[in-house]
Formats: sequence, C-alpha cells, structure tokens
Amino acid sequence: MRILVTGGAGFIGSHLVDALVRAGHTVRILDNFDPQVHGGRRPDYLSPNAEYLEGDVRDRERVRTALQGIEVVFHEAAVVGVGQSMYQIEKYVAANTLGTAVLLDVIVNDRLSLQKLIVASSMSIYGEGQYRCAQCGVVCPALRPEAQLKQREWEMRCPACDRPAAPEATPENKPLAPTSVYAISKRDQEELCLVVGRSYRIPTVALRYFNVYGPRQALSNPYTGVCAVFSARIKNHHPPLIFEDGRQSRDFIHVSDIVRANLLAMASPGADDQALNVGTGQPTSVLDIARTLLRLYGGTAQPAIAQTFRAGDIRHCVADITRISRLGFRPQVSLQDGLQELVEWGKPQPAQDRVDEATKELQAYGLAQG
Repeated sequence: MRILVTGGAGFIGSHLVDALVRAGHTVRILDNFDPQVHGGRRPDYLSPNAEYLEGDVRDRERVRTALQGIEVVFHEAAVVGVGQSMYQIEKYVAANTLGTAVLLDVIVNDRLSLQKLIVASSMSIYGEGQYRCAQCGVVCPALRPEAQLKQREWEMRCPACDRPAAPEATPENKPLAPTSVYAISKRDQEELCLVVGRSYRIPTVALRYFNVYGPRQALSNPYTGVCAVFSARIKNHHPPLIFEDGRQSRDFIHVSDIVRANLLAMASPGADDQALNVGTGQPTSVLDIARTLLRLYGGTAQPAIAQTFRAGDIRHCVADITRISRLGFRPQVSLQDGLQELVEWGKPQPAQDRVDEATKELQAYGLAQG
C-alpha cells in the first residue's frame, strides 16, 4: 500500500511509520518539523526507508504533492497542548481545524480515490469522563465550578442531586464537551473527517487516543504528555509538579499499543465510519505516575503537590474499550514495563525543564491559580 502519514516525524507518527515500513508498505511523511517539538532539528530516529516532505498541512500545494499516488492516509498532524491552546487560539485552530480542512478539500476536489482515512482524535473531546451517582445513575458532569476548586474540593459531584459521583469507564457515546481550544480543534478534526468520508464513501476511522506515553516524546516541550513533563523535571533534579491533590486519574497507554490500534483500523472493515476509544481501560492517578517515574529515574525528591488548579482541567477520564476490543484490540504493554522503557530511553536524552515558564504563562492569563 502507498501510505501518507501527516505528522509522521512526531512522537506517535514516527512509531507508526516504522511499523508501516516493517510491514512492507511504501510510506510518505508530511511534517513541518515544529521547533517546539523537535528543537529546530530533524530527529535522528526517522526511518531511512520512508519519503519525507517538509511542509505544513495548511499549504495546499504541498498537501497536493504529498497525496499523489496515495491509497491510505493516517492524519496525525496536530499542534498539541491544552493550556497553550487557550492563549494561542489562532495557531491551534489554524493548524488543526484548517489544516484538516485543507487536506480534505484536496482529497475531494482532486477526486482522489482513497481506500482508507484514519484520523488521530483525542480523549480531550469528552471533557470530564463518565460518572455514576448512587441516586441518579450515569451522569456526565460539566467542569467543576471555580468556587468548588477554590475550596480544594476536588472530586466530582452529581449535577442533579449534588451527591458524590464515582468515575467509570467513558464510552464513545458519551456527549462530547471539550474544555479547551485544543480539544475543540481535535473534535473538529474527527468530525470533519467522518462527515467528509461518509459523504464521499471513503472508509474513515477516528481513533480517540487517551494518554499516550513512550520513547520519542518531546521532553523539552512543557505542553506534551504528563509522563514527558515529569521526566524533564526529574532529569533536571526538580520534583514533578502536580496540580490539585494528585489523585486525578487518566488512562495511560503505550505508544506501541496506539500503533497496533492504527494498524487494526487500517485492516478492519468493522472499524469504518466510527470513532473508537484507544486506551487500556485502567485508571492511574497522576501521583502514582510521578512516584513511579521518580523511582525508575532514581530521583530522591518527592512530588510537589500544589493544591492549586488550572482552568479547564478535568478530574477523571478512563476509556471504555469495549468497541475496539470487538475488533480484536488488546493493549499489550503494561504500565510498569512501558514506563521502564520510557525512562531507559529518556536517561541519555537532553531535556529542558520549562514547566515553571509554562505555569507562569498560564498564571499571567488567569488560567492557573497562583
């Protein structure tokens, strides 16, 4: 198969490229080598057996060139970062929403016959996860009120009766309630691809990634995943900085399992024309992640629990993976093994700790408690 991977030089995209090349596919990459991600240089892990086009997904002519002769598209290109998206609004909407629109516009107007389109979506489009109230059953609360957070009452309450609400696995049919510009742009990417794909009979799959971690994460980018951010802090002899009380939970999935989900989506007609959660189905607290990484890196500090909050942060979200499991997906990398691999890769890597800088930016905009 002749395959295009947008964002194929990035964290997830590069691992996907490696797997596609190993499987014997002809792979082309379109990537702008964003300095915030790559530090102004091409990474040394890029596969020598793929074709690389440097360019932006908003550049129509570059996209047209990238799509020539292509049968399958994996659309991974996106600017990533929840907090930063709230004050660099144009950048995120332009790269993610408009970039996706340009890609689809070329596919449609150049009458390209794709066999499959797979778009990287995100768990962030859910907002808060799904909860259960002992009195009211399944509930989907909105963001916690600021007045509640200022009282350091971190856990969710039922929006109907105000009783405590317990988190449970979040299915794909939960109403979407994005709480950041980044999340809105990821919802746009998903919905644009599914609508256009359905209208033009292009089999299309949206994969809603949960919290992805693993080798090749940008350790010096403070807007990337929490495992990479904590790694940069520890490598610079600083304690991991945790907002709230550290008991907020996420679903952490290794990048190799994300790649397996993408390959399954490409091969399986049963995945077509729908969104699929890609996670492990297991919640892990942010505090547990910090403690595990400190132990694996050999750090001696304790996590710094700020007991403060950021605008738009959710409390709990874990994937219900029933739908993708029916297609044969099973996560294969345990959290312990995956974090060990991340640390072994990360130890020799350069890493700037820019967390304080990013936090001050949020505080300057009133998006984080001082």
